[in-house]
Amino acid sequence: QVQLVESGGGLVQAGGSLRLSCAASGRTFSSYTMAWIRQAPGKEREFVAAIRWSGDSTYYADSVKGRFTISRDNAKNMVYLQMNSLKPEDTAVYYCAARALAVVTTTQYNYWGQGTQVTVSS
Repeated sequence: QVQLVESGGGLVQAGGSLRLSCAASGRTFSSYTMAWIRQAPGKEREFVAAIRWSGDSTYYADSVKGRFTISRDNAKNMVYLQMNSLKPEDTAVYYCAARALAVVTTTQYNYWGQGTQVTVSS
C-alpha cells in the first residue's frame, strides 16, 4: 500500500503559479503510476496529469497541457505538479493519486491523498 499527503495549495491570482507536492510512504512507491486529479465545486473529479513509474512518460488533460508539468523523484518518494499560467477555472481541490497498474488518463486510481485546495482569483 501507499499513503499520500499533498501540500502546496493556496490562493493565487490568475496568471500566477503554484507548485503542489505529494509525499508518499511505502517501499514500492517507485513502481506506482502517480497522478494528479482535481475536483471543482459541484463537479465530478477530473483527471489532470499522470506520470509513469519510471518518470519517462507523462500525460495531461487537454485543459492543462502546456501549463502544468508533473514530475517525480523516486529517491525522495515525491511527486510534484508545477502549475503555471493559472486560470480561475483551475480552482479545485487537487488530489494526489496512485495505482499499481499502467497509466490511465481517468480517475481510476486506487490510493488517494486528502487533497489540497487551489483557488485562482480573477
